[in-house]
Amino acid sequence: MSAPTTFARPVEDIEINDCWRRIGVRGDKSCPELEKHLHCRNCPTYKTIARGLLDRAQSSDYRDERARNTGREISSTAEAVAFRTAVLFRLGEEWLALPASIFHEVAESRSIHSLPHRRNSAVLGITNVRGELLICLSLAELLDIDESQNGEQGRQAKSFRRLVVVGERDKRVAFMVDEIHGIHRYSENQTLTPPRSVGKAVLSAIVAVLPWQGRTVGCLDGAQLLAMVDRSIA
Repeated sequence: MSAPTTFARPVEDIEINDCWRRIGVRGDKSCPELEKHLHCRNCPTYKTIARGLLDRAQSSDYRDERARNTGREISSTAEAVAFRTAVLFRLGEEWLALPASIFHEVAESRSIHSLPHRRNSAVLGITNVRGELLICLSLAELLDIDESQNGEQGRQAKSFRRLVVVGERDKRVAFMVDEIHGIHRYSENQTLTPPRSVGKAVLSAIVAVLPWQGRTVGCLDGAQLLAMVDRSIA
């Protein structure tokens, strides 16, 4: 995966390569990558551009206007760095967030083929994602989350189960989620310290708690979670 766009980069300096409108699915469909990715939304170039737009710093015009309205000066660097972009999803009754930078794609649920001689119960098997065989994990098992306590929310949202692919470019894994909200941008000053009542396994990966729509979302540390995944499949 390409390196994330630098937060402090002004929006006016970002070049938008709208290849999907010219040679992609909204253009003449002449892009040679379409045969491989089937749709522009699956292409790394498309994802990199989208991430760059989400992580961009506020424009100078916007900052000036906001400063006039609030009566205070806003630092472009401080404000840009203070924001994080994450993908929110649900396991059982627990809402969690992972940095958008480690997400590769979200797919429909599919068959998982078990592996013989599994040493870790968090490893469910392998699954096929667009021709690539990926190890599929139970994130709930890894973080010691009880998915059986799905409640009314889980029963109503049963059809929203999705397969999520995360990781690095050369090391990707998949896991099932009960529901996915999508991308959410939040400020660091909105987060709280995780309570001690959180389970030990979850607490080792959670760096903050985010209040969201009347719920509490555990913000997972991407690097720590991937390290836990590596240990589970070693």
